[in-house]
Amino acid sequence: MKPNDTHTLSILVANKPGVLVRVALVFARRGYNIDSLVVSPVHNPKFSRMTITAKGDPTILEQIIKQVNKLIDVIHASEHDTSNAVDRELSLLKVKATPAGRAIVIKHAREKHAQVMDETDGLMILAHTGSTEELDALEALMTKYGLVEVVRTGKLLMIKGKETT
Repeated sequence: MKPNDTHTLSILVANKPGVLVRVALVFARRGYNIDSLVVSPVHNPKFSRMTITAKGDPTILEQIIKQVNKLIDVIHASEHDTSNAVDRELSLLKVKATPAGRAIVIKHAREKHAQVMDETDGLMILAHTGSTEELDALEALMTKYGLVEVVRTGKLLMIKGKETT
């Protein structure tokens, strides 16, 4: 699959139990794997926003969006191009912090705009916010110094200008 086969959907739904399962089932029935999923309330607590990132055939995705839009409790579903939106992810990386490597890990973290959140038992936890590519780059860099664990959020996305996400 090509990198441009990655799609980001924004789905506004009623904040009710079971909506997430119904949306996920539409993807599963079409054989589309969800790479990341973020669900959070919006400014009106009656609604939530789902941001789903998935890779696959755009034709199948078009059908998925149509089916999701027909679900009860789905207000609106659409795909977004990151050229007209701001998108970010967060990663936490646990890295070995040996006395010899500590300074270089901190140097690279600062260069990539990551923050040291904790140092315990010879390990550091770094927090990094950025694009998927920026997070991937820091993760690859930290493997050289002893990457122990990585936890990432899914992508969050907001449309630029007056149009609502």
